[in-house]
Amino acid sequence: MFERIIRFSIEHRWLVMLAVLGMAALGAYSYQKLPIDAVPDITNVQVQINTAAPGYSPLEVEQRITYPLETVMAGLPKLEQTRSLSRYGLSQITVIFEEGTDIYFARQLVNERLGGAKDQLPDGVTPTLGPISTGLGEIYFWTVEAEEGATKSDGTPYTPADLREIQDWIIKPQVRNVPGVTEINTIGGYAKEYQIAPNPDTLRSFGLTLHDLIEAVEQNNNNLGAGYIEKRGEQYLVRAPGQMQSVEDIRDTLISNVDGTPVRIRDVATVKVGKELRTGAATENGREVVLGTAFMLIGENSRVVSRAVDDKMKEINLSLPEGVKAITVYDRTVLVDKAISTVKKNLTEGAILVVVILFLFLGNIRAAILTALVIPLAMLFTFTGMVANEVSANLMSLGALDFGIIIDGAW
Repeated sequence: MFERIIRFSIEHRWLVMLAVLGMAALGAYSYQKLPIDAVPDITNVQVQINTAAPGYSPLEVEQRITYPLETVMAGLPKLEQTRSLSRYGLSQITVIFEEGTDIYFARQLVNERLGGAKDQLPDGVTPTLGPISTGLGEIYFWTVEAEEGATKSDGTPYTPADLREIQDWIIKPQVRNVPGVTEINTIGGYAKEYQIAPNPDTLRSFGLTLHDLIEAVEQNNNNLGAGYIEKRGEQYLVRAPGQMQSVEDIRDTLISNVDGTPVRIRDVATVKVGKELRTGAATENGREVVLGTAFMLIGENSRVVSRAVDDKMKEINLSLPEGVKAITVYDRTVLVDKAISTVKKNLTEGAILVVVILFLFLGNIRAAILTALVIPLAMLFTFTGMVANEVSANLMSLGALDFGIIIDGAW
């Protein structure tokens, strides 16, 4: 069998050379498409369901949210297992599917089941799917900090709430537009809130309830349209802007009319700008900062996405308020470049060592070089297979190339 293959190759050497060149060209093309990472991502196919339930104890979260959601996930096609975590104010369920299941198909199945489970959940509780990412999806971290002595336009220093507002309204929307980024998480700072603290005794004296107060806020926080008026060939839109813009707007909101006297929110409650309750914070060198994390979409090239995020972050820094800056804490590109540099160094040294050993044993530099040509050809052929099977180039996959075995086969 081998003799026939060798004889055929010798007799049709130009055909063999053409085939090798074609495969080499395909390998070179595949190399440009090859995803590059530091380590292989072995995360299984999973879909996370996150449900926020403020004020619920871990036991209540388990009984009223986690258990009903886990139950409706039973029997999904290609389902392997489910696991869950119930903690104060949060339910997290991980639905794991068989290897090879398309992630978007899996998310669609889970989303369909969630639609049928909403009636079993408490009012105001809405489960959401986690980002389309993996455990190695955290590719870029940054902190939002104010320089020493930096102040706002009113002369007051920046607070953690101000930094959080810059992160949520300036930085986050722009980073999410970077191709390959699927989610932005924020830790630290305080989310700004308008807080209404009612006085129960005052409400009772007017014959009002807490429900009346809530209903007044909801009904008086809308913009309404009333069509248009046509005049001299022009249209004039008629609108009734009612959206609240400030604390004073909330205080002036009418709740009811008691014996001809209008009762407003300021008469029965205290209104102020406050901050949300939180269970964690981010610190750097002993001082509080706001930490942002960019998650990469499954299957993307972490090196390319990290670089794109870094370029966007440099652009964003130019538009931030004076004295505020976003500082990179972790960039996956640095890790990937170091890993690839290590692999290149090892492969180059290995190839040179193989050529030297071949020359010493063969005593002919021409024969040694011809035999060593198998090394780059084998790597190009490998790249084609890696791209076809969605295997990234990393420290383990490239480090597994054994030049000794390759040369033995060629020899």
